[in-house]
Amino acid sequence: MNVPADDTGASWTADGMRLCRLPDLSDAGAYVVDDRGRIVEVTARAERLLGRPAEELLGRDAHDLVHRGKYGEPLPRSRCAMRQPLIVGGSAQGEGEWFERGDGVLMRVSWMVTPCRLDEGRTGALVLFHESPAPAPYETAGATASMSQLDRLALLAETTTTLTASLDVNETLRQLVRLVLPLLADWAVVDLLTEEGGVSRAAVAHFEGGLLTYRDDLEGPMPPVPQESPMPLSRALRGVTATLVSPETYQGLPDSGIAVAQQELFRVTGMHSACIAPIRGVRDVVGALTLGRSGQPAAFTTADLLLVEDIARRAGLALDNARLYERQRRVAETMQRHLLPQLPSVPGLEMSASYRPAPHASQVGGDWYDSFVLPDGATALVIGDVVGHDLDAAAGMAQVCNMLRAYAGAGQDPPSVIVDRLDQAVARMAETTMATAVLARLERRDDGGWRLRWTNAGHPPPLLVERDGRTRFLEEGQDLLLGTGIPTVRVDATADLPPRSTLVLYTDGLIESPTRTLDEGMSRLSRYAASMAQRPVASLGDVLIDRVRPADNDDDVALLTVRIPDHP
Repeated sequence: MNVPADDTGASWTADGMRLCRLPDLSDAGAYVVDDRGRIVEVTARAERLLGRPAEELLGRDAHDLVHRGKYGEPLPRSRCAMRQPLIVGGSAQGEGEWFERGDGVLMRVSWMVTPCRLDEGRTGALVLFHESPAPAPYETAGATASMSQLDRLALLAETTTTLTASLDVNETLRQLVRLVLPLLADWAVVDLLTEEGGVSRAAVAHFEGGLLTYRDDLEGPMPPVPQESPMPLSRALRGVTATLVSPETYQGLPDSGIAVAQQELFRVTGMHSACIAPIRGVRDVVGALTLGRSGQPAAFTTADLLLVEDIARRAGLALDNARLYERQRRVAETMQRHLLPQLPSVPGLEMSASYRPAPHASQVGGDWYDSFVLPDGATALVIGDVVGHDLDAAAGMAQVCNMLRAYAGAGQDPPSVIVDRLDQAVARMAETTMATAVLARLERRDDGGWRLRWTNAGHPPPLLVERDGRTRFLEEGQDLLLGTGIPTVRVDATADLPPRSTLVLYTDGLIESPTRTLDEGMSRLSRYAASMAQRPVASLGDVLIDRVRPADNDDDVALLTVRIPDHP
């Protein structure tokens, strides 16, 4: 847990165990990085200078987050003077470097880096910096004219590294824009061919006054690409060639709707010079990249065009991979959702289920929920998770889910007996499968109330939320997960459920995180669930996932919620 600065001037700290006395200075900001370059301490003055709150800085790589080159471009690590003390030791200082603030504005800084010792024998570095006045980098005329061959090669290398780091199309586009603005131009336009064969203006970005803004009023669907048009954008979208363009190029009578859109683009942006290059994927053309200058006085040259064409080629490979990934993800998510069952309609009970795929994985997962009416009229509730994040896990999930339904529907055995029988069957499956699961029976008592009887095979405990916001985890009935092959005597637990209480069954993707303990995750779930004790069940699951699921947990989540009615 992050600890905020107190009235004595103590800084935030990443370890959450103490307040480090890193005092504010009058003009300079200060932060501490560990031996991997991650920010572990930061002063309030540094937060203000960088325009970023401490929680956005702590744990992040300082170089990736704020260091920029003299034209505002992402800076290769090999050219970053501020990283050298971390590698070779000793102190260093300099000026004329650029930091990127949280609002996108570039800030020229003077700085000093000196080694320091952290807790437990770790080493790091203290970074002091303050803003130094200078003309903004976007005012430098003809940036590419002063770029050496080494600078161009470094930019191309950084383009490849940066764009291939993400498999999200929108993130790839954002990174592409940040690479080329304001280093090469002050306008960047990306047109993408859609899977339906149309054209979409996916990004229009402008760098002015040190601020990068997106013009969503200029984005959106475009007219179709004419196959015979000689106009530069039409040719680029057909994959023909890169072209140097000026407003005069589109001053004649337009030959198509897309040429009209280009006339409007040049009029609104005021671009006096532009490069338009095809963005080619592995097999097909993905789209077109337009870089334009309105504030920078120098016109693009043939050398610039070759550089832009090379950047567009690298962007094409990254976008092609990202699109392929997203198609695979959609197929995987559709497959996963079709494997999940429909919930029964049980008189008196409000019931809802939610499923959310892994945020950064194209693979299907093994999380599932289930509910069905048993032969004696009780309602079975199931939440489970097959180990793994691939097609084998999904296939195993389907088998385990179906076997559990079959065993539970064969008689009136208690949950422990059913799960023990399932455990033995899982151990005999051809493919080695392990899973966690909770099986519960929800049944009416003679007095009209409701009772839950359950057993837990290595799964996170269900959460019971009473109508007044009191919560408790149902931790009884715990035993080994399924598929270990280890004999065990499973037990049942019982609990009477209060009127208007809510039962929440969930998988570990809701609470697990690489950066915090399970207890912290469970506590977070308990707090949010308590605050939403009266929320309608239909929306409760999705809201809990949105608010509780850790941003750094790359796992899918299944969640089942049941609201107990008032006693008759």
